[in-house]
Amino acid sequence: MKIFSSKTAVIFTALSLSLGISSFAKAKDLIISTTASLGSLQYDTTKHFVDEGNKKLAEKDLDYTLKFFGAGQLGSDKDTQQKLKIGTIDIALLSSTLSTNIPEMAIFELPFLITERSHLNRIETEVFYPLIEPEIEKKGYKVIGLWENGFRSITNNTRPIYKPEDLKGLKIRTPSSSWRLNMFKQWGANPTPIPFGDVFIGLRTGVIDGQENPLTNIYAAKLQEVQKYLTITNHVYSPAFLTVGVKSYKKLPDEVKRIIEEQAKQSQEWSYQEATRLDKELETKLIEAGMQVNVADIPAFVEASKPIYDDFISNVPNGKILLEKTQQAIKP
Repeated sequence: MKIFSSKTAVIFTALSLSLGISSFAKAKDLIISTTASLGSLQYDTTKHFVDEGNKKLAEKDLDYTLKFFGAGQLGSDKDTQQKLKIGTIDIALLSSTLSTNIPEMAIFELPFLITERSHLNRIETEVFYPLIEPEIEKKGYKVIGLWENGFRSITNNTRPIYKPEDLKGLKIRTPSSSWRLNMFKQWGANPTPIPFGDVFIGLRTGVIDGQENPLTNIYAAKLQEVQKYLTITNHVYSPAFLTVGVKSYKKLPDEVKRIIEEQAKQSQEWSYQEATRLDKELETKLIEAGMQVNVADIPAFVEASKPIYDDFISNVPNGKILLEKTQQAIKP
């Protein structure tokens, strides 16, 4: 006996597809997103996380698959953060934009505070998870990994940068982080926040004069093709935050969450090892590509950065305590 007509079957299939439902789909895709460029350490670490995570999920015969979208395929950092909260993206690698909504995270925006990779492990244990992560969860997010985002340096097409006054009048692209904007204003530049995907064209057309990023991002985005000067400042070392939306993440089976979180930690160590290896290698490659490299007068930049620390203490909840605990954590 025919229960459904062919017309009814077509309507049912269309409805199922429109709802993202398929009775024939065994595995549930978990969407993983990063805006990092192909070839950057952040991109490669996310790909490593996805590949290794899928192996472990398959070994346990779990009906979940991590599906990777890199290089901003799913939108800007701001778009990604919003989609993460509402659940249309399951896991995302976020960076400076997260501090816009969670002021305590600006501890990672303070210039010249973190000067060694080893500092981050101690900050993670003694400051981040006890004092900052609870504030992040109040906003609907949960950080499951602090990955490498690199030591940031400055490139431009006008002149070598030795002291903050050398930045005067230069249009320097920054992320849309209020702290990074204020930092470059304090140093005399004209900071210009635009999406990272637009930086290459902006530099080539002269819309911006320069930008600041870790060497891995500079090289992966081929900025050496449109930039003449590289100044090693290492002015900020910040993590990249592997982040989930609390509401949707809670719905996952415990075993799936365990595998994801274990792989997040393993990928974190992998990223630090890769970053250490790449530091000198990439500087050499950028020089070979024609960039002129100099090292900034760091004490001059540190002196010019004092008002930024004062601002943090005054305007971030428990800013003084956060700063003191972070400084204590990174003491030798």
